[in-house]
Amino acid sequence: MSEQRFLGIAPSTSDLALGFYEGMAEEYHLLFANWPQVVERQGAMLDALLRRCEAPPPRRVLDCACGIGTQALGLAGRGYTVHATDLSPAAVARAEREARAMNVHLTTGVADMRTLDAQVEGTFPVVLALDNAVTHLLTDEDLDAAARAMASKLAPGGLVVLSVRDADALVQSQPRFTSERLLDAPEGRRILFQIWDWAADGRTYTVHQFILRPEGKGWHTTEHTGVYRALQRVDLERALTRAGLMDTRWHTPEETGFHQPILTARRA
Repeated sequence: MSEQRFLGIAPSTSDLALGFYEGMAEEYHLLFANWPQVVERQGAMLDALLRRCEAPPPRRVLDCACGIGTQALGLAGRGYTVHATDLSPAAVARAEREARAMNVHLTTGVADMRTLDAQVEGTFPVVLALDNAVTHLLTDEDLDAAARAMASKLAPGGLVVLSVRDADALVQSQPRFTSERLLDAPEGRRILFQIWDWAADGRTYTVHQFILRPEGKGWHTTEHTGVYRALQRVDLERALTRAGLMDTRWHTPEETGFHQPILTARRA
C-alpha cells in the first residue's frame, strides 16, 4: 500500500498514470500480435496525416506521451527528428532500448505533459500525444495545463495532434468487459481482456488490463490498473481553444487508418 493511500490522501493524476505505465513498460508490446509491425504502420499513417495537414517543415516532432515508442519510433524510422518524452521513466528507458534495437535515433526525456514548458527546450513544428494519453488528465485544470504546455512547445504554424477514445459513445453504453483477444504470436500465446469500473457520475472509469500467459500447467496473470476520464470531444476542443490554438479538426479512423479519432489544432 502506498504512503498516500495509507494516509487517506487521494493519489494525484500523475501518480495514477505513472503507476500504470511504469507497470506496463515491459509488457506493453504484448497487447499487439506484432508490435514492430504496428510501429511501422502507425509511422506511415502519421506521416500521411502530417503531410495532409501541411505540418510546417522541418520534419521535427515532440512526442510528449511516447510510452515505449510506438509512434515515435515509427516516425523516426521515416526520417523525422523525434524528441520523445513521457511521465514514466521505465517507458522512456524501454523506448531508448527499442530505438537501439531498430537502429533508429531518438532523443528522449522524462517529462510531465502539463509542464513541458519547464522541462523541454525549444519549439517543434508538431507536438503529439496519442493513444488516449490526455484522458489521464482527470480535471479541467490538468487538461488546461497540458494544453497550454503543448501550445508553448509549438513553433509558429505548428500542429498539435491528439487521439482519444470516442467517449461521446462510451458514456452511453458504459462497457464493463472489453478488448478480449486470444493472440498466438512470436512471444507466445496470450489472452488479453479489460474490465472497466465506471464512476457513479460516468465522468471517469478505471481500466483493469489483464494479460494471461501459459506457465507450466497453468497461466501466469498480470493486471495493470489505470484511471481515465470519459473526455468528450467538445471539452477537448475547448481546452485547445483556451490554450490559444485554432483550426481544430477531427479526423476519423476511416480517414486515417488509426484506431482512435484524432484531433488536430494549429498555432497561429
